[in-house]
Amino acid sequence: MIKSKINKDLPRKIYRLITRQIGSIDELYIDEAIKYIDDYWSDLTQKQTQNDGTLIGLPNAYVIPAAQEGEKFNFSEQYYWDSYFIAIGLVESGQKKMAEGMLDNLIYLFETYGFIPTANRMYFMSRSQPPLLTSYIRLIYDSCDKDHAWLKKMMKVAEAEYNSIWMNEHHPFWHNIHRGLSRYYDINVLHDLAEAESGWDMTPRFGRKCLDYLPIDLNCLLFKYEADFAWAHKELGDKKATNHWNAVSGHRKHVVSRVMWNKRKGFFFDYNFVKGSQSETWSLAGYYAMWSGLATEGQAKQLVKALSKFEQAGGLVTTIRPLVDTSIFGSLRTQWAYPNGWAPLQYMAVEGLENYGYRDEASRIAKKWIQTNLGWFERHGVFQEKYNVVKPKKHAVEGVYPSQNGFGWTNAIFLKFCHQYLGEGSDERST
Repeated sequence: MIKSKINKDLPRKIYRLITRQIGSIDELYIDEAIKYIDDYWSDLTQKQTQNDGTLIGLPNAYVIPAAQEGEKFNFSEQYYWDSYFIAIGLVESGQKKMAEGMLDNLIYLFETYGFIPTANRMYFMSRSQPPLLTSYIRLIYDSCDKDHAWLKKMMKVAEAEYNSIWMNEHHPFWHNIHRGLSRYYDINVLHDLAEAESGWDMTPRFGRKCLDYLPIDLNCLLFKYEADFAWAHKELGDKKATNHWNAVSGHRKHVVSRVMWNKRKGFFFDYNFVKGSQSETWSLAGYYAMWSGLATEGQAKQLVKALSKFEQAGGLVTTIRPLVDTSIFGSLRTQWAYPNGWAPLQYMAVEGLENYGYRDEASRIAKKWIQTNLGWFERHGVFQEKYNVVKPKKHAVEGVYPSQNGFGWTNAIFLKFCHQYLGEGSDERST
């Protein structure tokens, strides 16, 4: 159930944020918003152990992206890449058991069907979603005090997914396509469905020719897998395997920089291997290179300079203002584009900046995103799936389905940013 609009007459503890750093709103109801999120987890929690029509049963309860009572469109599934970002929020909320159970659900899907589909629906069995399994495993390993036996078991599944799905050179999972790099794919070999696997449906990044592109985000995610395999084998004391995966990740880093780094523009772009040219679309996918650790220090410095192209009043815009003909999308709205901002992309960019020591930039962007979330919450009493970061008081551009209230990963990243940048002892927070 959706919470009603905030009653400002109710007594509450109000935290003031430094307005010169994050904007013109000087009183934001952080406690009220966090209470909303804590209460809302139960609304988003679903338990479905048996198959029900097209819905695939899972062994553990899970958090769906959104739940809007009485609406014609609703989510009932656990989504692959949503799960990782949601788990970050669950850990922040102290709900580690739920976060671990959702990871076990993904493992169950792989062991049952041979891959992790977009979500636990029969009609999603033709494609996966951005691979974040090793990052999810590390989150649970670090936060739930897991032992080496658990780590070894989980990473064995992740290596199987990496090899059989993302490095597969044949149909039905023909992802590895050019110079050892991978693309998004769908069993039906349709561009739009491959784009759906990217999670960015729809976006101007691929010009509706997704199968022709090596995406920068996907190959950074796979670099992260390889780096995580090296880390895990080091934890487990296997020096030979550690050296192997370090070499594999080093090779990917070299090839990605050769084909996707544009030295003149100082940015990473998706690569059209059919045409042999880089995309013209500037997107936040380029900052996955910092989140994953693939970027060199010099590249990171250039990526930080490019922030001005994306930074808006409400955070980072998904792509810069389009300069291409968007008529190719017909009635499909490009929601993963200007002027929208999305929580997982804010998180990837902010964490990437932190990884390379750019904490001031990370903090500034995180606070803008907090302000955008809280500003909308103060006016409407809900959190949103996505936001218009160019004009934060206006609605975001909708996609092929109506905009959703809730929202799983928005709630999660809001909590993470509040704890990280407005936590106890921070000089940005006072009573």
